[in-house]
Amino acid sequence: MNTKALYQIEYGLFVLTAQLGDKDNGCIVNTVAQVASSPTRISVAVSKQNLTHDMILESGCFNVSVIDQRASFDLFERFGFQSGRCADKLAGLDGVQRSVNGVVYLTQNVNAYLSAKVVSTIDLGSHTLFIAEVTDGDVLSETASMTYSYYHSNVKPQPQESSDGGWRCKICGYVYEGDTLPADFVCPLCKHGAEDFEKI
Repeated sequence: MNTKALYQIEYGLFVLTAQLGDKDNGCIVNTVAQVASSPTRISVAVSKQNLTHDMILESGCFNVSVIDQRASFDLFERFGFQSGRCADKLAGLDGVQRSVNGVVYLTQNVNAYLSAKVVSTIDLGSHTLFIAEVTDGDVLSETASMTYSYYHSNVKPQPQESSDGGWRCKICGYVYEGDTLPADFVCPLCKHGAEDFEKI
């Protein structure tokens, strides 16, 4: 199977945030979708490797900030290329507010936010699908939402060509120099495994 066929499915990009105790955290996701209108429900699939996943599982609520086309790569580095287990992703970040559910949401480089309360979960293997009722939300700007294809074409740094060969991460562009990529190699930037590298 050519997994690149999956890249043709259009996705939005979102910052998913959660709070547990006195810790706030968030991660980048591309799987938010409205699944019902009465009551208004959304779904989001979250990798079990993410701390945000565990926080939502325990707290039962989250916020979604809809990233718009003004966002720079810095936002993706902050929420996508580091772990909340090792870093405070919200430290020093301007443009955040706390919604009625107590969870933070972004107010800059996003065009809307939604607050949601989990009503059910489905184990998908590597991910958990959270089905949640929307409890609050607002439109913050009229700027168009950032899609996955817009991110790849206009925001994500283009990889540097290397005449020495090697392996390039298809997620973030990191280049591993060497003829053979170890099967257990993990990208030092985005933490994706060897399966997400291509020979150059």
